[in-house]
Amino acid sequence: MKKQIVCIGRQLGSGGRLVAKMLAEDLGYRFCDSELLNLAAKESGFSEKFFEQNDEQKGFLKSLFHLHAPHVGDTNFYDSRFSQESLFQFQSDAILKAAQEGPCVFVGRCADYVLRERQDMVSVFLTADTPQRIEAVMKRNGCDEESARKIIRDKEAARASYYNYYTGKRWGSADTYDLCVNTSRLGLKGTALFIRLFMEQMDK
Repeated sequence: MKKQIVCIGRQLGSGGRLVAKMLAEDLGYRFCDSELLNLAAKESGFSEKFFEQNDEQKGFLKSLFHLHAPHVGDTNFYDSRFSQESLFQFQSDAILKAAQEGPCVFVGRCADYVLRERQDMVSVFLTADTPQRIEAVMKRNGCDEESARKIIRDKEAARASYYNYYTGKRWGSADTYDLCVNTSRLGLKGTALFIRLFMEQMDK
């Protein structure tokens, strides 16, 4: 298959991460999600916790100042040039490195933008019907419907802000991606298969 890189954006509760994992397993591609944060943290020298707690959230640097100031070498955190942009760059470098090493399926983290120059990349956005998304979030977080709705609103606002800020495009907008799919229509396995078929057609 000519398309060696798949970048998947997703609405909360759409099953996007599971679809990405299924697709990666089916294609024999590397699945890049939280492991990418670990790699970025390792390369930068900062704790993984900083990346995990603030993943895909623009403006998260402020939250770090409420924590004890870590040190990198002999340089104090507050005096260093560590910034929101450098955090994004650490992660972008990890994405580029992973893509260079072989076929990958990326989830979120503006990977489609970071890898936009690659001709072998396909970008996908996954959504699902609202009731299904609410149910998925309720199950995952053990919360009621009202709380699930709030979680969806808050986290998606953060994702959109992060994506729009760094890419200059609109998160979730159809013209931003090669393919947009509602997972409620085909189910998770069916969606993964549909993406593969789409990739095969793009190769022709």
